[in-house]
Amino acid sequence: MSVSARQVVNRAVNNCGINKNITLHILRYSYATHLLEDGTDIRFIQELLGDNNPKTTMIYTHVSTTSLEKIKSPFDDFNI
Repeated sequence: MSVSARQVVNRAVNNCGINKNITLHILRYSYATHLLEDGTDIRFIQELLGDNNPKTTMIYTHVSTTSLEKIKSPFDDFNI
């Protein structure tokens, strides 16, 4: 019997009692977003996801505000 990845995810979601719509795309998106927020370079994420075009991977960059908040401006070190 052949079972698709979608069926495996659906069974796992049902077995856990999760009442939200969880798809493979949502899991992929979440995985990439967490990697990005943990500081993984977007080029590595592109490779991990198997995206040929960097623009495809860049859709995850607008989600990550945590990474933006961690950026330190070089001007912060000036004593003005």
